[in-house]
Amino acid sequence: MSTIPPNMPPNTPPGGGAPPPYPPYDPKTQWRVYREQQKAAWRAQREAWKAQQHAMKANYAGAYAPRVPSFVGPIILIGIGIIALMLVTGHIAAVEFWAWYGHWWPLLLIGAGLLLLGEWMLDLRREIPVRRGGSFVGLLILLAIMGFAAAGWNHARPWFNSEGVNFGFNDDFFNSFGLPEHDFDAQVLNTQIPANANVEIQNPRGDVSITAGDGSAIEVMAHEVAYASSDAEAKKIFDAETAHLTVSGSAVLVKADGNSNGRLNLTVTVPKTARVTINSGKGDVTASGLGAGINVTAHGDVHLSEITGSVQARFPDGKHDFSTHDLQGDLTVDGNVDDVTFSEIKGKVTQSGEILGDVHMENVSGAIHLHTSVTDLQVAELPGDLTLNSDDLHVNQAKGRVSVTTHSKDIDLNQIYGDSTVEDRDGRITVEPAGNYAVDAKNSKGDVEVTLPPNASATVDARTRNGEIMTEFGLTVNGEESKSVSGKIGSGGAKITLVTDVGDVSIKRGEAFPPAPNAAPATPKAPAAPNAPHLKPSKALPAQPVTQ
Repeated sequence: MSTIPPNMPPNTPPGGGAPPPYPPYDPKTQWRVYREQQKAAWRAQREAWKAQQHAMKANYAGAYAPRVPSFVGPIILIGIGIIALMLVTGHIAAVEFWAWYGHWWPLLLIGAGLLLLGEWMLDLRREIPVRRGGSFVGLLILLAIMGFAAAGWNHARPWFNSEGVNFGFNDDFFNSFGLPEHDFDAQVLNTQIPANANVEIQNPRGDVSITAGDGSAIEVMAHEVAYASSDAEAKKIFDAETAHLTVSGSAVLVKADGNSNGRLNLTVTVPKTARVTINSGKGDVTASGLGAGINVTAHGDVHLSEITGSVQARFPDGKHDFSTHDLQGDLTVDGNVDDVTFSEIKGKVTQSGEILGDVHMENVSGAIHLHTSVTDLQVAELPGDLTLNSDDLHVNQAKGRVSVTTHSKDIDLNQIYGDSTVEDRDGRITVEPAGNYAVDAKNSKGDVEVTLPPNASATVDARTRNGEIMTEFGLTVNGEESKSVSGKIGSGGAKITLVTDVGDVSIKRGEAFPPAPNAAPATPKAPAAPNAPHLKPSKALPAQPVTQ
């Protein structure tokens, strides 16, 4: 074992001898070497991470998925372009398009979703997966916002129209932003037609007024309205609003060519025995004196008076008033309507659809059947009157059976000469039969009250689970929390059944009524004015439409 001799420098190697040469210490060089080593280690780690990511993608899909644009965006742009072109060229009326779009715009989202689902199913069949672009999402959001705005305008426009507030615009999409109005009376069309002719009137934009004449001729007067900045532009609109009269045997066609920048109001006189069919696009319909009935499809208010024969009325888009006075025949109404006024009807009344405003009926000699999503009402005959709105149903003086099924309404049946059946919830039921007639009233939440004649003869069965029972006929009330009463009044004739879950039951003694009345004969008079007491006043505050 070698040792370092004494008195030798500390760097002397074992065994003695001179120490090896060492370079002088340089801090900068040492730091450079350290940094290069760190960079090399980071590059190696990055390459390893990339290799790992590629391996995972290769294991999952076999290849890296490329990005492919979706064809939903181009389809939406093409659709917008086509609609814009049709609006600019006048093939689509702007106001009608926005009314339609405000009602059906959710279909756009449904269609886009179906297209995306189709793309997804198509991509599943690819060997190499792809990623779809979603740059059209912003466009869909913008179209949805426009749909909300159009829907809001559809709900607000009836109030603006009723209040006379139009900010200087009119119903033709704000009169193309306030263009001057031009009027022109076209040449009168007049020709002889068979007395029993079938007259069809088609007017896409404008009012239709039809009356019956004493002769066998048809007369068509057309009043043209144009909204244009110059007489030359107005003339172009007038030329596009021409009315045509075509006679082919007993078939007569009155057809108006409409224009989105104007209106064509028709005044037609037909033989009294002619059968009339009206298809009105955007405008009101008024008819009187017809002797063979009328069939109306309207997108505006309809007012009929002194009609002999059946009447069929259809309202495809709702929110319009309908009044009929002095009708000698049956009346059928389909579609959604706003205010409804019927009087002096010598026939059956059948209505199906939503009623968004008030209903008033007087002197209907036939059966009445009103059916909405909220209320189903049947009255055998109405020599008195009936009113219906979002909160109340009132029937005064009815003959025969009365049946009501509804909710969230106070129901008042007064002077009923027949059996009554009522089902309600969240409202009050009051029934006053005009004799010994059966009453079946059920209410899930609300009071039930019946007022019987002083000489009533009835068998009573009344129950409430959470309420009180009060009677003025000396019947015994049983129970504490859930109360009931049963027994006979007089000889126990008519059956009276009163049931409520949460509410009070009252059995009162009323006054005797006279014998059942007959329907009064129709007295010709003009249709009710728009500001009649039973209709909504023109200056009332706006209210949200509520289905009756």
